[in-house]
Amino acid sequence: QLQLVESGGGLVQPGGSLRLSCAASGFNLEYYAIGWFRQAPGKEREGVSCIGRSGGNTNYADSVKGRFTISRDNAKSTVYLQMNSLKPEDTAVYYCAGARITTMRLTVSEYDYWGQGTQVTVSS
Repeated sequence: QLQLVESGGGLVQPGGSLRLSCAASGFNLEYYAIGWFRQAPGKEREGVSCIGRSGGNTNYADSVKGRFTISRDNAKSTVYLQMNSLKPEDTAVYYCAGARITTMRLTVSEYDYWGQGTQVTVSS
């Protein structure tokens, strides 16, 4: 079973940057599409970005396009989310998730394995 562990969250000022990491174990990461999702207090979990198995295809939510970049290093079993120009509305718990099917959609129900999340807080 694929196991995922997020890291890299923290407190950052508006306009700042963070890089989240999602480390995989238990199965070969290259067999899974990986997505990043986030959930703010009182809100539903929403898709942020996803990346295909080889890393050649990516998808982003409109709210983060041009600011966030997803990438993966299958040799290191790690997926990254570089977040630049952060805004207070980006504050949330960020989760990475793995999908067994080939998907480029940011749909929660299509992802089978989830990490425990990492808190990102954007505040001055």
